Amino acid sequence: MAYIQFFDTTLRDGEQTPGVNFNQQEKIQIARQLETYGVDVIEAGFPIASDGDFHSVKEIANVIKTATVCGLARSVERDIDRAYEALRDAANAQVHVFLATSDVHMKHKLNMSRPQVLASIKHHVAHARKLFPIVQFSPEDATRTDPAFLVEAVQTAIDAGATVINIPDTVGFTNPTEFGALFRYLRESIPRFDEVIFSTHCHDDLGMSVANALAAIENGARRVEGTVNGIGERAGNTALEEVAVALHIRNDYYKSESGIILNQTKKTSDLISRLSGMPVPRNKAIIGGNAYAHESGIHQDGVLKEPTTYEIITPALVGVEKNSLPLGKLSGRHAFVTRMEELGYTMTDDEEK
Repeated sequence: MAYIQFFDTTLRDGEQTPGVNFNQQEKIQIARQLETYGVDVIEAGFPIASDGDFHSVKEIANVIKTATVCGLARSVERDIDRAYEALRDAANAQVHVFLATSDVHMKHKLNMSRPQVLASIKHHVAHARKLFPIVQFSPEDATRTDPAFLVEAVQTAIDAGATVINIPDTVGFTNPTEFGALFRYLRESIPRFDEVIFSTHCHDDLGMSVANALAAIENGARRVEGTVNGIGERAGNTALEEVAVALHIRNDYYKSESGIILNQTKKTSDLISRLSGMPVPRNKAIIGGNAYAHESGIHQDGVLKEPTTYEIITPALVGVEKNSLPLGKLSGRHAFVTRMEELGYTMTDDEEK
């Protein structure tokens, strides 16, 4: 049974959602709930970005005791040093260093050549490893990077001391078949693949982030990054609650487990929704308002007779009180009679007809 680490970036990538801003006290409240939820790593922010981000990361590092607290850093020494200043008192700390490796990013954003990018990875990962026992490196826009060069970049980071390699689908470009194949290619091409943790960070631009994350897990990823409710840049990130429940419900297939406390899912989701100001869509998987509601008469009849006829997830598993059978034009007699009995009415056979 493989153990899959959960890396939550709600406080960093999630806060990059347009219109979402958490103050320091809200960030601490969220971090505490994420720890209760069972996430392994909390990416608390980007310490170099502002004094506010720095102090929030520092305060979270002071209060979190079991989860690892992580800070983001560009491949720039002052970024890494600032992250260390914020995290030096954490019970468990790691740094997340990134540098783009796709041709489009190197040419138009970085104005760097491939040799320059490799040299920067080597230098900055080595610098980070002098300060942190756990160093995660991300080749930004990995899924649009030439695969052979991606191997070079990843191998350079591992040789320089990276202990976690994150493969980001930064713009939500890939699909499950391609992403799974990319992880297999990395596994075949990198001799020390199993000596480090390979991770995945997917965006939902084409609506496939959760499927892509699960495809990566099938092919060797041992850490999944995402956010609660899937909030984040543009169309958002991998929704961690969906991955966690998928691993549990389809344990027969994925043969993986995590430290997520599933009955804390609804509470965690509600907190993020309230503090971010982003309502959860009613048809959202796992925690949407309709996820455990049945209006069709055929479905209502089945659920009343045996819930597993139409529910693969029990509401209690994720902290939802119970399912619901809203009465509508498609409802049947069984649901109607049951509702009347709940209201205290006893109906005769003729009335039921």
